[in-house]
Amino acid sequence: MASRNPRKKRDALVLVLFLCVAVLVLSNGFTARLLAQEKTVDVYREVEPIGIVLDRILREYVREVDIQKVVEGALSGMLSSLDRNSSFINAKELQEMQEDTKGEFEGIGVSIRPDDEGNIIVFYPIPGSPAAAAGIKAFDRIVAIDGKPTAGMNTQQASELIRGPRGSKVRLTILRKDRSNAEDPGQQLEIEVQRDKVPLESIKEHQILKDKVGYVRISDFKDNTGADLAKHLNAMVQEGIVGLVLDLRWNPGGLLTASRDVCELFLPKGSLVTYTRGRKDEQGRPNRDDLKLVTTREPVVPDGLPVIVLVNRHTASSAEIVTGALQFHQRAIILGEKTFGKGSVQTIIPLERPANTAMRLTTALYYTPADVTIDEQGILPDIELSMTPESEEALAKQMFASFENEPENQYRQNHGRMTDYPVTDQTVDDTQLLKAWEILREVPVWADLLKQYHKDVRETQMSAEEAARRNGQQKDGATESAAPSSDGDAAPEDTPAAPETEEEEPVPIP
Repeated sequence: MASRNPRKKRDALVLVLFLCVAVLVLSNGFTARLLAQEKTVDVYREVEPIGIVLDRILREYVREVDIQKVVEGALSGMLSSLDRNSSFINAKELQEMQEDTKGEFEGIGVSIRPDDEGNIIVFYPIPGSPAAAAGIKAFDRIVAIDGKPTAGMNTQQASELIRGPRGSKVRLTILRKDRSNAEDPGQQLEIEVQRDKVPLESIKEHQILKDKVGYVRISDFKDNTGADLAKHLNAMVQEGIVGLVLDLRWNPGGLLTASRDVCELFLPKGSLVTYTRGRKDEQGRPNRDDLKLVTTREPVVPDGLPVIVLVNRHTASSAEIVTGALQFHQRAIILGEKTFGKGSVQTIIPLERPANTAMRLTTALYYTPADVTIDEQGILPDIELSMTPESEEALAKQMFASFENEPENQYRQNHGRMTDYPVTDQTVDDTQLLKAWEILREVPVWADLLKQYHKDVRETQMSAEEAARRNGQQKDGATESAAPSSDGDAAPEDTPAAPETEEEEPVPIP
């Protein structure tokens, strides 16, 4: 029994340290804030169960416990209990997130995937990347990375070996075959590539559809999204497009400021895009971090050029900000489904311990120019048109197939009859894009489009509370007139309810 005493002492010390850390996390290190909280709740007593549970785990769990893993799990649970968007970010996730929001990472710039035999092949080198400059081509098979064979590796393992700090080098052993000759044994090449900063793309497609209708799809919002979109819009305007479709479907959002960068391409200088409102301080004063985003430059898209924005139930956050601003200022017709309804702002707050980690904390709500937050409610389109999950899946497969063997087509994928691909009995039409294309072809005058399709913004942008109130009124009316009236009028339909709080798993769109 005596031999277990040292461990008990160690565990007791760990427990005390953990409790201290927990209290500091809850108090954010400020005694005044903690004392203010204690006026309504005994923080120390409320934290006590954490220590009790940890003590029991350390003494009785069947295997030796990784205390850091347990602490990170406790932090994850603490933050996820607040709302669906707050969370703990571990070191690896933090690095990936920083690279993603910057719109760049350090590496060589290749997209890789397994072939039918499980070999790692280059799907395509990113244009302008070190890989492209070194001569790496689509469908090159990567045999080894710095002499380490790739046999048995998955793409994640291979990607971790290929990526590295800027200025360092990686040696790829490549097997290149003539794809038109099935008997070609291939040529083995050794290619050394110096890693550098590689841009991450958020503009997934940019093409001119039939009858000169422009089309751009944005996958998310990064630092470079506005600048990249501006280049494509300028090129399309110069080619004489008669209208534009901006596709924000399946777009989960991203940087708040990037939404202003995109809106600046469409709205007049000085237009309100969004504003945020956080928790007031102890004296009831507005939060010092509240923001007001207003466009600061003249637009790229000519005034009067018809614009339709496509949205669906996966359109969220910054994508909803753009949707709401363009709809409010009558600069776009919104077509598709009610958006997801993420009207909150998350601040990334670095933590000293565990090292290189952070917490994503909801610190404010954002408001559309209509002076409402659409959190838990979403934005209603001017033209409602849904797609079934089955049709979305079929479309996704067709889009991928259009560039699976021809990577140069990745920016102009097959959406059906309005795109420049042969139409067959198996062609799947992107019904939402098709409707937008038909409208822009038939009604090219912007004023006429607005008059015909634009809805009162008070009907399309409302808070969850207002939607619930209207929904209740509709239900009350339906109850009172449940039996058909003598002239046969049906009871009014309910307005759409607020979406579920859990995010749906989106169809993977290439």
